[in-house]
Amino acid sequence: MTQEREKIETGRTWLGIEFGSTRIKAVLIDHNGTVLGMGVHDWENTLMDGIWTYPLEEIGEGLRACYRALQKDIRTKYGVTLEKIGAMGISAMMHGYMAFDQEGRLLAPFQTWRNSNTQQAADQLTRLFQFNIPLRWTIAHLYQRILDGAAHLEQLDFVTTLASYIHWKLTGRKVTGIGDASGIFPIDSAALDYQSDMIWRFDQLVEAKGYAWRTREILPEVLTAGEIAGHLTEEGAAFLDPSGNLKPGVPMCPPEGDAGTGMVATNSVAPETGNVSAGTSTFAMIVLKQQLSRLHREIDMVTTPEGFPVAMAHANNGTSDLNAWISLFGEFAELMGLKIDVDQLYERLYTHSLTGDEDCGGLLPFGYYSGEGITKLNEGRPLFARTPGSRFDLANFMRSHLYASLGAVKMGIDILLKEEGVKVSRITGHGGFFKTPGVGQRYLAAAVGAPVTVMAHAGEGGAWGMAILAAFSQNRAKDQSLEDYLGKQIFSAVEGTTLTPAAEEIKGFDCFAQRYQAGLSIEKAAIQAMDWQ
Repeated sequence: MTQEREKIETGRTWLGIEFGSTRIKAVLIDHNGTVLGMGVHDWENTLMDGIWTYPLEEIGEGLRACYRALQKDIRTKYGVTLEKIGAMGISAMMHGYMAFDQEGRLLAPFQTWRNSNTQQAADQLTRLFQFNIPLRWTIAHLYQRILDGAAHLEQLDFVTTLASYIHWKLTGRKVTGIGDASGIFPIDSAALDYQSDMIWRFDQLVEAKGYAWRTREILPEVLTAGEIAGHLTEEGAAFLDPSGNLKPGVPMCPPEGDAGTGMVATNSVAPETGNVSAGTSTFAMIVLKQQLSRLHREIDMVTTPEGFPVAMAHANNGTSDLNAWISLFGEFAELMGLKIDVDQLYERLYTHSLTGDEDCGGLLPFGYYSGEGITKLNEGRPLFARTPGSRFDLANFMRSHLYASLGAVKMGIDILLKEEGVKVSRITGHGGFFKTPGVGQRYLAAAVGAPVTVMAHAGEGGAWGMAILAAFSQNRAKDQSLEDYLGKQIFSAVEGTTLTPAAEEIKGFDCFAQRYQAGLSIEKAAIQAMDWQ
């Protein structure tokens, strides 16, 4: 404990803060990646006028609440006040649209990745670039605003993502990491920058509108892992820690998207390694050795934090509906006079699902809170379906919702592994879906038909990965790659477990997946019939 206290007092620590969809998390680590302290703040997006958003006030308040929780954790454990940090970094859910004028004023409500109101723009840009532009990408949001004739575009000065916005508030610099940038606009992995020919094509496309800006001028500068992306200013320190305890001047690494931090957290930054991040949204990423043979609208092309190409199958909908059902079970328990810890409730229900049938007994949920790009649906309606002959019990009910959390992303994984023949040496899972040992991991292994490894820190997820990137910016040897740094400095002693799926588990998930795809017609009908909010 004395050694940890000394590290904290002398600032030999690294901080990662990640804005997830339902939780903001701060993780403080030492040079080996050991977690010294953690802070958490729960929040939730709001559907306002048909737009999924978080108000700026909630973003700032959530950041400060999360940091206060970290400060409290450090004081409780070590009896010291957090004043110095060796380096820090900000991560957040990727994509979306935040537009600002020259004075730094938000011009339109922040649109998160969850919004799917950009179909027209995404389709036109995909044809123009001959490169898949998903609905949630920043450039799709920008072009949709152009197609809609949005008045605020006349005052536009800066378009960015949530992670880049927070970094800007803390440092004054309009930059982002290349992984986050790859969800803004297509990236040239050789140049480590936006695709210049596509930038030119987009400028030509919108030239007739007469805007005073050019595309490159309004997007954040692209940086790669290991670079210094500015320092915490006095204003930034006050924004993060109004108590005044945190000293300004902290070096900051490039902000990153949750895809990039997921790759770091699972040591999946080398070619032919992959990971699945499962939570409110679920995405699978495989680092490529060579480009895909053709364009797939179901597959995003993003990058690692160093700029290597990555094929990503991204599902907007993960565990939101599952979480809602567990909350309902908790409400029932309270009604019956039982006080059950939330973590225990999740653990019991997740573990009980293992006793269900491999194919979930014919039960079929769709946890679509929003549109789903992989299944080509622009809206969502959570629903649960079964036949009179289905085996309807609690174990199958829970198992079906856990399977459904992977349902859409499995379709993307199958394209990569079966259609494209992409090779992957190992797949690692992380995120809240894997927090209960041996449950989510087993179901993912069945979904991909291959062994899946979960590290001991799977629950820490992206915030831990962001802290690692902060440490990398300060501690790497000259010209040391991120892959080498992770292998030698961080993961050499990290424990993990690997599960290999049994044949009957693979067969059972495949059976569920077939029903899932066939049942998409039910989801489509629900969208048409249920037009009330």
